[in-house]
Amino acid sequence: MQFKLRQRSAAVTPGHQVGLTLVELIVTVAILAILASAAVPLARFRAQREKERELRYDLWQMRDAIDRYKDAADRHAFQIKLDSQGYPPDLDTLVKGVDAQGKKLKFLRRIPVDPITGKAEWNLRSMQDEPNSDSWGGQNVFDVGSKSQATALDGTKYSDW
Repeated sequence: MQFKLRQRSAAVTPGHQVGLTLVELIVTVAILAILASAAVPLARFRAQREKERELRYDLWQMRDAIDRYKDAADRHAFQIKLDSQGYPPDLDTLVKGVDAQGKKLKFLRRIPVDPITGKAEWNLRSMQDEPNSDSWGGQNVFDVGSKSQATALDGTKYSDW
């Protein structure tokens, strides 16, 4: 069974030009403009979402390091201050580490930079601080949060995360 392909030839009359009309060009440009205007906000929000994702990860990483420090202190792996309740005295202690039975225990590689503020500065909270306090008492580090007062894409403040 053989198939033959036939080519269709368009008959072009003399004086008739092949191309797009002005109306077709205007419609095409209008459609492209609408699609481009929809893409601009998506690109802008994508960068903001990436910063928020990084902030959530940094907060999780620091809170996990605080929890691991607390667990090691509760297992009496190293000496702690009596009034610290087993929490680290500051974030630098998580990076520098503590001596535990001849070994150095480190809980965090570095203090991350807050992607929203661009600084490695964080709001700290201790067990002795009030739950809604926005200043650190300095006794120990129970929790950490962003110093940014900006509003996230979901409508909450970064400092509340």
